[in-house]
Amino acid sequence: MGKKRAGLLLRVVSKSIDFILIMAAAEALPKAGWLAGLIYLLISDGLFEGRSIGKKLTGLRVEKATGAACTIKDSILRNSTLGAGLILWKVPIVGWLLLAAVVALEFVILIGSNEGSRLGDEIAKTSVVETAEAEQES
Repeated sequence: MGKKRAGLLLRVVSKSIDFILIMAAAEALPKAGWLAGLIYLLISDGLFEGRSIGKKLTGLRVEKATGAACTIKDSILRNSTLGAGLILWKVPIVGWLLLAAVVALEFVILIGSNEGSRLGDEIAKTSVVETAEAEQES
């Protein structure tokens, strides 16, 4: 039996948790927090065997086509679009609108994809699946 692709709701909740952590770091550490948040965003899916903190809490995992866990390199590739948007966030109003546009584009591509992939997944050749723990709970 193949692994179950992660549903949209779990993916949104997972990424929202990660963005909350990023914003908390930016607020808690005024000078270095934004950079720490950006670095976390880029590498997060390569942590904990392909699981960011948000994915770990929601029972999701990022995998390569081979079924191996997402690496730090894969994570940087798949999150580069969101990272570019986060960099733009530092520019008042215009940057915020561009970040919103990047997030909206990723979401539209995710919704329209037959494989449940966003642009970052296409770039890195990854997919998000439910872990065995999540499958046992459902």
